[in-house]
Amino acid sequence: MKLPTAISKPRRTAGILLVECLVYFAVFAILTGIGFAAFYLCWDHSKALIYATDDISSALRAGERWRADVRAATGQISIASTAAGDVVRIPEPEKEIVYRFESGEVRREISTLKNSQLLLQKVNASQMRMEERAGVTAWRWELVLNERRPETQLPLLFTFEAAQTKP
Repeated sequence: MKLPTAISKPRRTAGILLVECLVYFAVFAILTGIGFAAFYLCWDHSKALIYATDDISSALRAGERWRADVRAATGQISIASTAAGDVVRIPEPEKEIVYRFESGEVRREISTLKNSQLLLQKVNASQMRMEERAGVTAWRWELVLNERRPETQLPLLFTFEAAQTKP
């Protein structure tokens, strides 16, 4: 009696060898490692983008606040350089606004409240100066923020300009 060929298959083609399992496992481990590396690289760049957008939005808010204060000035704006940093005094009705740059921070103080508000931190350089333009006194604030991450390619440079409406 002869057995059918379907039952008498050779055993070596019916299963997976241990060496094949090890090769599949190694390939899986390599592909998983590459996937995790790509994921964490994207995650780091995403965090850097979030930090940069936070810094940009806070600098823009501070610049618009400064421009509003310059436009509302009722007297002569003065700049004083001290050992700690620059101080800009903006007179307004019944109060004086003081912008102070020292130790990497820009602060805004209102003379009647006797407290200061932190506008920006991690500031590398801040310079406010007056410019005469065709009979109009314009003010320029140049601002450079520190880079939070070493792989940042572009420095965060800002320039804000304003003119007094009531000289």
